[in-house]
Amino acid sequence: MTDQLPEWVGKSPSFIQNAWNEAHFTQFTHIQDQAIPRIEEGKDILAQAPAGSGKTLAYVLPILHGIQSDRPQAQAVILASSHELVMQILDVVQTWSKNSDIRAASFIGGTNVKRQLDKLKKKPHIIVGTPGRVHELIQLKKLKMHEVKTIVLDEGDQLLTKEHVPTVKAIVSSTLADRQVVLFSATLAEAAIAQAQTLMKEPSVLSVKHEALKPQNEYIYFAAERRDYIDVVRKLAQLKGIRAIVFLHQIGDVDMFKQKLSFKGIPCDALHSEADKQERAKAIQQLRSGKSALLLTTDVAARGIDIPDLTHVIQVGLPKDKEQYIHRAGRTGRVGANAGTVVSIVNEYDVPRLKKLTAPLGQEPTRKQWWKGEIKDVEEGRTTGEHPRGRKQSK
Repeated sequence: MTDQLPEWVGKSPSFIQNAWNEAHFTQFTHIQDQAIPRIEEGKDILAQAPAGSGKTLAYVLPILHGIQSDRPQAQAVILASSHELVMQILDVVQTWSKNSDIRAASFIGGTNVKRQLDKLKKKPHIIVGTPGRVHELIQLKKLKMHEVKTIVLDEGDQLLTKEHVPTVKAIVSSTLADRQVVLFSATLAEAAIAQAQTLMKEPSVLSVKHEALKPQNEYIYFAAERRDYIDVVRKLAQLKGIRAIVFLHQIGDVDMFKQKLSFKGIPCDALHSEADKQERAKAIQQLRSGKSALLLTTDVAARGIDIPDLTHVIQVGLPKDKEQYIHRAGRTGRVGANAGTVVSIVNEYDVPRLKKLTAPLGQEPTRKQWWKGEIKDVEEGRTTGEHPRGRKQSK
């Protein structure tokens, strides 16, 4: 089967080849094709690519290829801004390194420090963590950084905000001068690019546009009164086979929607920053397993979370900017999955701004009518009763 593999995979260790075949992949995505050889060459990378384009594997594969498993030191550090994204990245690392001697571990804030120190005693080669906890372990002199060759900033624009940037810079500074810094994100503001360049040496700038992936997602919206928003969500939740993330602005909105939807018999779970680690993990697992139709959340889940076969992203109200819209929309219609539907529930005054937000995706959202408790196509006046499944995207 090796002759069917991309050349890079064919030259990789057998554990990578086996994982590739088990995933039934046939070729690299655009960003993987650009990033993997440059990361292997040790270059600093500043990469922008749409959500769902395969960014995680674009850095995980060359990192795994370069790990010297006979050396018991940390050799790569991957930073992410949320607990959920850390655990998702760790899962990718462990899936692709199984049947090897490579060890990886997660380190996140809000968990027992002693247990995290116990993980370090197992000498992980790859550290995946949130900046605060990783920095704390460095300050405690428990995490040694002198052998770290690569630092990855996943969803780097979030890690280079005022909140995180001092900590991230301190982590990078704790390594030797020949380290490699790799940044990936779906969106990159000029301020984030400027901050990133202070951490890098002549970085290669990579960019994959949304059009390169030929997205097939359907973009629709409802113009409704605010008091009707929850009824629109309830009606959507009754669509056959729906599996959706519902974005709300406030934690109070999440709790209120969960209470009212649960009362109506809609299987749903809540995810927000005040939930503890176990509650957050359970909420995501319930949606992944199909036990919940809806995951109600604030933007804590907008970054990097991958739910297989997610049919809908539902936005109650508009996000603050186009970057946030892109990250939210990117939860469905990911590479290798079915196309999905991105739904915005707004008031009439929000419609012009909504159209501006969808412009970077090359999409004009279709208006749906909310009329007397029924969803109708505006053009034909037909009620909508089932989710139209998209075609399978190539990997």
